[in-house]
Amino acid sequence: MKKRLLSLTLAAVMAASLAGCRGAEPAATTAAPTEAATTAAAAESKEAEAKEAESAAPAGNFKIGIITGTASQGDEEITQANKMKEKYGDMIVTSTYPDNFTTETETLISNAVAMASDPEVKAIVWCQAVPGTAAAIDKVRETRPDMIFIAGTPGEDPGVINPKADIVLQVDEPGCGIVIPPQAAKQGAKTMIHYSFPRHMSYALIVARHENLKKYCAENGIELVDVTAPDPTGDSGITGAQQFILEDVPRQIEKYGKDTVFFTTNCGMQEPLIRSVFENGAIYTLQCCPSPFHAFPAALNIDMAGHEADVDYMLEQLQAKVTEADMGGRISTWAVPCNMLFVEAGVEYAKKVLEGETNGVVLDEQVLRDTIQECAGDVKMTVDYYKDDQGNVKENHFLVMADFITFE
Repeated sequence: MKKRLLSLTLAAVMAASLAGCRGAEPAATTAAPTEAATTAAAAESKEAEAKEAESAAPAGNFKIGIITGTASQGDEEITQANKMKEKYGDMIVTSTYPDNFTTETETLISNAVAMASDPEVKAIVWCQAVPGTAAAIDKVRETRPDMIFIAGTPGEDPGVINPKADIVLQVDEPGCGIVIPPQAAKQGAKTMIHYSFPRHMSYALIVARHENLKKYCAENGIELVDVTAPDPTGDSGITGAQQFILEDVPRQIEKYGKDTVFFTTNCGMQEPLIRSVFENGAIYTLQCCPSPFHAFPAALNIDMAGHEADVDYMLEQLQAKVTEADMGGRISTWAVPCNMLFVEAGVEYAKKVLEGETNGVVLDEQVLRDTIQECAGDVKMTVDYYKDDQGNVKENHFLVMADFITFE
């Protein structure tokens, strides 16, 4: 993803804020100081200057931790974590949580505690912030109350994760429920198949997205059909959930026709879903975690060697696959990989906080917004506060949106 330099204005402001008077006016004397007194005074002055410079300097000797899932649930986050480590070297430490995080919460927590046991780790960026993240934050804060936590793509409700994490970054899921139906209608959709399972349909923002999908599908002449799929964290695992998708998509197309758009709330189901959509000529509008990288390469056999984070390359390859399949206008996504964005922006913002470039962790929300846009490059991002059911703004929870890119 393309980068932008921090503005010179911001740098100048920060430099000015860190500068200060280094001494008071000298006291009047009636006699010339002795050589010893002059030497002592000079030494004292240098010591005072050194102490003041040290107190004004940005915090150093820090590390930033990144916790992601493994490649089996989605390799974008871990790919971006490795990219940040390549960029910053030993300043970045990485770890993963187990695939079956719902039943291995203790491992999830212990991995976070192990990372925080290094006193130089001052911030942890977590993406995806799966269920158990809030408990892990609590455990870490028992010994590291100073730790900064940035949680990307939370799997816990806002009422659970917001009081725990310093910053929460998330796709605007309710907003996606508003924009997906008209986009799908433009692509020719008459029916939408919505795959999910009870665990996901207990999450507040997923439920809000689903409610909006129902409303706006109806307004755009699309029939919404809910289909319960196996939970990938259940007994059948990811393999069972993926096999269900492979078998069910052709059934749904046989019933409703090719002008059917498919959506699933789960990352692990995206690959078989995309493959089946292409094989059967259906419609695909957006992933649960929007990104040109999310499941497309594996589903469409796109060689990513040497291009693991190259958005332009990915978009070119996707257009070629759409043209080859004669599916122009029926496939879309976002041009920015949101979870990779959250990892990158989380690290860059944490770095600014730790280097003293912000007024605290959450008070400089404009710096966070600017950081997100810098990491997104030329793709215009919309960043809004999350509001609860009563309309109360949660000033540490940010919802992110981008425009669709449709492959013709």
